[in-house]
Amino acid sequence: MPEPSTPPRNDRLLRERIHDPYKARRKLPEPTVCPSCGAVWLKGRWSWADAPAGATEHTCQACQRITDSYPAGEVTMSGSFVAAHRDEIIALARNQEDLEKGEHPLNRIMAIDDQGSERLLITTTDIHLPRRIGEAVHRAYGGDFDFAYDEAGYFVRVTWHRDS
Repeated sequence: MPEPSTPPRNDRLLRERIHDPYKARRKLPEPTVCPSCGAVWLKGRWSWADAPAGATEHTCQACQRITDSYPAGEVTMSGSFVAAHRDEIIALARNQEDLEKGEHPLNRIMAIDDQGSERLLITTTDIHLPRRIGEAVHRAYGGDFDFAYDEAGYFVRVTWHRDS
């Protein structure tokens, strides 16, 4: 009679495909509140809620990235169209941030920098918001849109260009 086969071991160390250096290495005590932005860690995730009395304080990943000026993503917009419609484009980017941040408090715009009259650079605290901003601008105004993820790290670069 043949011996039953041994099941494979599931306790081996697995390497993350994408490594976020700002992701918490340990579980936070519940409840925890970020003293900078007021986000609350409850039920294993950050959310917008009122901080319960006696909550532990710990800076969230987004606030830490902002403090360190270490973005996880960037959107570069260029062309004469940017110069002519700067305020509209920024409002669209802020609207996308509001939609994303409402559900995911760690997804925020860090900065919007003018880099000359025909160029904007938007930096973010996560890798999802830049693509969402780029896609929204592309849907609204057309132009050339591209994105690239850094496979070795936790970073995305989005580019959008349109001349009048």
